[in-house]
Amino acid sequence: MSLEEQVNADIKKAMLAKDSKTLEALRAVKASLLLVKTGKESKDGEVSKDAEISLLQRLVKQRKESAEIYLNQERKELAEVELFQVEVIQKYLPEQISEDVLGKIIEEIIQETGASSMKDMGKVMALTSQKLAGKAESKQIAAMVKSKLS
Repeated sequence: MSLEEQVNADIKKAMLAKDSKTLEALRAVKASLLLVKTGKESKDGEVSKDAEISLLQRLVKQRKESAEIYLNQERKELAEVELFQVEVIQKYLPEQISEDVLGKIIEEIIQETGASSMKDMGKVMALTSQKLAGKAESKQIAAMVKSKLS
């Protein structure tokens, strides 16, 4: 089942359950999928698995940033809505890996590339991001690579 089919099925379930919060999050995912599908990146109206994952990650990142802004401005109720949407969207992302596993993978990549200083961070980041697409946030990967190389 493709992501679009899965989202559509979940929209129907949310409508039947009269779950407006979940419905709002799912409609946002569907709208973004349609934009990508009709955009320049898609081939023949199809969206690749990688494009779907990066889209979902972008949506999660946007909502987390919005929630942070709302919390800084003491708008707790709006932040809660954004964080709820993050939870709904994350159900469609691949399982996130733990920090221990991430550290081991980064160590392996550092040994493969022969990286020894911060000058080599670009090489390590490129390989790590490619290998862990959708399984870890770029921010988390970058922080760990910096700590290992410094």
